[in-house]
Amino acid sequence: MPEGRPNELPANHHSLALGVPAGVAPGMLHVLAAAGGITVGPKEGRTVLFGRSRPDVHVCFGEDDLRISREHGALTCRGDRWWISMRGRLPLRLPESRLLFRQDEPVPLRTGYTPLFVRGSHERLHLLEVHVQPRNGHRPPADHHTPTSPPRTWHLTSVEKRVVVVLAQRYLLHEVHPIPLSWRQVAAHLNEIRPTDDWNHKKVERVVAEVRSRLSGNGVPGLTREEVGEPIGNTLNHNLIRELMESTTLVPPDLRILDHDG
Repeated sequence: MPEGRPNELPANHHSLALGVPAGVAPGMLHVLAAAGGITVGPKEGRTVLFGRSRPDVHVCFGEDDLRISREHGALTCRGDRWWISMRGRLPLRLPESRLLFRQDEPVPLRTGYTPLFVRGSHERLHLLEVHVQPRNGHRPPADHHTPTSPPRTWHLTSVEKRVVVVLAQRYLLHEVHPIPLSWRQVAAHLNEIRPTDDWNHKKVERVVAEVRSRLSGNGVPGLTREEVGEPIGNTLNHNLIRELMESTTLVPPDLRILDHDG
């Protein structure tokens, strides 16, 4: 793909948290929302618009949510960096819980993967994934023929996945000092998403304990009381969430499970 030529990413493209294709040119920008996205090369002044109005933006974002602005924000290439600015009314949530408002100055994007969120109507979370390819830095020698070594992901049932996503939502939102939700908070949230499932704190605890036990039996450390010792606090669930995220079993797009309107 020639540098600078836009390339569409389909709606079913895998999460950018799982990486981008090899051989991507330095400074290349990938942007992905639930409805799809694009890849563009760096060029001074180049701007990528995202928002609700599909005909007027490059990346359609929150198309069915009237709280999302028609042009909600922009990614602009200036100098050797990509910058993000807001044009909509609702703020954009950056990693470490930072909120970017329309009146704020543009913020430079770091290289690599960045998840961006907007909380829309009825507490819906809309995710915009961004990946900026580094322009320089030390890299290992290229080996174009060796297959990629994928991370070891863990199988979760649909019920387990829903429970741990709710449990881990503060981590997936990239909050500064995240902690797992309590059993009662998880049960309350699950009952909002799936009212007919009749969740309670004991049922949530059993599901999470089963996941921890299974992973511990497969060699993941820090998931049992014997290993951690007293006081336990949130340590077991914290260690579980870190393992699920570091293995890419959980990635930010999984937060769409919380969208009980969708």
